[in-house]
Amino acid sequence: MDDADESPVGAIGRVTVSIPAGGPGEVLVSVRGGTEAFAAWARMPIARHSLVIVADVMSARSVVVEPFPPSS
Repeated sequence: MDDADESPVGAIGRVTVSIPAGGPGEVLVSVRGGTEAFAAWARMPIARHSLVIVADVMSARSVVVEPFPPSS
């Protein structure tokens, strides 16, 4: 797989702009040998500085995230 095609799905990130209900917010995710910012959506609001895991990719610069670790 080429580095440019590396998917962020499964990567852990940190929320840099709070994600409101209906989004978007922003997350920093370690991918492709560096850290990249993505617009982020979630099913629930997620506060700034929270850890998240990337669950899905909407586009090259947009992801769907979930809280990490997941709540039981």
